[in-house]
Amino acid sequence: MPRVKRGIMTHKRHKKIIDRAKGYWGGRHRLFKTANEAVMHALQYAYRDRRNKKRDFRRLWIARINAGTRANGMQYSRFIEGLTKAGIQIDRKVLSEMAISDPSGFTALVERATAQLSA
Repeated sequence: MPRVKRGIMTHKRHKKIIDRAKGYWGGRHRLFKTANEAVMHALQYAYRDRRNKKRDFRRLWIARINAGTRANGMQYSRFIEGLTKAGIQIDRKVLSEMAISDPSGFTALVERATAQLSA
């Protein structure tokens, strides 16, 4: 049975990792073992943070909406409750953009929510 030399496949496998580690500092982009560790950690962080990004943006939108509602003399939770009772279904991303770029429209929404809560 002939001898099998696996150098070509190993080189290809190592090269994939080294290419992914491009831009890393020091031996982390040159040496396979440290590059492999760094790439594995980077992939774990990327996987985790794709989920955390959604949470972070929702938190940002809520903070912006809260600032807009408090400028109009209302709390965030009461505002959302009023919108729900009024049957207005606008997501938080759009509400936060309205609070920033269209304050008059946002004020109208706050007034509708207030009217719905007092009724």
